[in-house]
Amino acid sequence: MMERTLAIIKPDAMKAGSADEIMNLIEDKGFTILEEKETTLSRSQAESFYTEHKERTFFKDLVNFMISGPVTLLVLEKDNAVKDWRDVMGATDPLEAAEGTVRKLFGASKGENATHGSDSLESAKREVAFFFPRL
Repeated sequence: MMERTLAIIKPDAMKAGSADEIMNLIEDKGFTILEEKETTLSRSQAESFYTEHKERTFFKDLVNFMISGPVTLLVLEKDNAVKDWRDVMGATDPLEAAEGTVRKLFGASKGENATHGSDSLESAKREVAFFFPRL
């Protein structure tokens, strides 16, 4: 089933100059990039986007990291996009990620792990609409 999901190339990967390589890998894995936007998130955007983690101990660090520099926001489309993008990203901790995954190739730590991906179809719909409301 054709799905859409949100991908974010995080500030660490942007600073390292890895965005083009990550987008090439995304396309090589059969995704279509429907929308692409480079921006720097405001504190209120980051807090609102990650509101589900507000009570977690890492929330403040996550928000500070996500506003620390530019990000690239992507809407990806393909059959089973949500699961497939999560598989391509790899485990949250790059040390545990499979060889060839984005986080293994470009992530530095569990906190600075290069990319974000929606964790469910419901999250994908909400997250795409958050950054790309006209979709």
